[in-house]
Amino acid sequence: MDFEAVKLLLDQPKNIVITTHRSPDGDAIGSSLGLYHILKAHGHSVDVIVPDQFPGFLKWMNGSDSIIVYELSKIRSKQALQKADIIFSLDYNNLSRIADLGALVEESKATKILIDHHLEPSPDYDFSLSDTSASSTAQLIYTFADSIGLAKHINQPIAECLYAGIMTDTGSFKFSSTSALTHRIVANLMDCGLVPDKVHNAIFDTNTFSRLKLLGFTLSERFEYDAERKISVLRLSNEDKLEYNFQKGDSEGFVNYGLSIDGSKMAVFLSEDEEGYTKFSFRSKGGLDVNKIARAHFNGGGHKNAAGGKLDMPIEEAYKQLRKVIHEMFKI
Repeated sequence: MDFEAVKLLLDQPKNIVITTHRSPDGDAIGSSLGLYHILKAHGHSVDVIVPDQFPGFLKWMNGSDSIIVYELSKIRSKQALQKADIIFSLDYNNLSRIADLGALVEESKATKILIDHHLEPSPDYDFSLSDTSASSTAQLIYTFADSIGLAKHINQPIAECLYAGIMTDTGSFKFSSTSALTHRIVANLMDCGLVPDKVHNAIFDTNTFSRLKLLGFTLSERFEYDAERKISVLRLSNEDKLEYNFQKGDSEGFVNYGLSIDGSKMAVFLSEDEEGYTKFSFRSKGGLDVNKIARAHFNGGGHKNAAGGKLDMPIEEAYKQLRKVIHEMFKI
């Protein structure tokens, strides 16, 4: 990225829209709100637009109530994009990842800036900060702000947002993407007022009783392990979700239980959507590249050891397709 050119671009007040991917997670919301506050403190008019709702356990973050949810506020979203001078794409690198919102971004004449850490970024941006070695997009937001002289605006609420993104996308700092730089940035955030355990508790220690029952049901009734291939598969249908009063984000992290089995190489979590399609979450260890699997067979992608996908079919059909792929790829 040409930081000097972007710095000049941001020297005068602009109308700015920040977008992030469908089914926003901790990194998507944390990085978006972190940048939102930084740019507002620098005198810009800023809106954050997400394609669909985000989990309740992320709504403690400062500014979350100002986020525009496209599927609920299409007119307001369109108006914000029409007047935008700059559009940021955070935590995704292809407009297909923001569903119907992508067409509006694509047709906009605004300057488009990508900040992301996923593989194979689209070249259709005026400026790109794309680093696949970064632990998270939130880490890159700190780097971006520091490189253009805006890190001075980072206060405790901003530090909390960025830390939420870093912490969740590193699996609480256990993933291999966690670097010495990641820890140095967190130390700098602590100097800005961050209290790490406050953020950790807000995200991980706010379970509902129904979510814990859903987890127990998933592990006891919807969890299988192929000991020969060392692959775990977990799945939840719409019926399962209805029975346990499923709320957005309730299955966050379920896939990691499959990967926690000693010797496990890959875990897959299937989640049926009420509209009839099935979403996939892939996790792996070591050299097994689930990004390639997700891209080749499940209309998805992501990182080497963490990726997602989607098939437009009910969960039982999607499960059969997954089993077919597993048997073809991992022959014994």
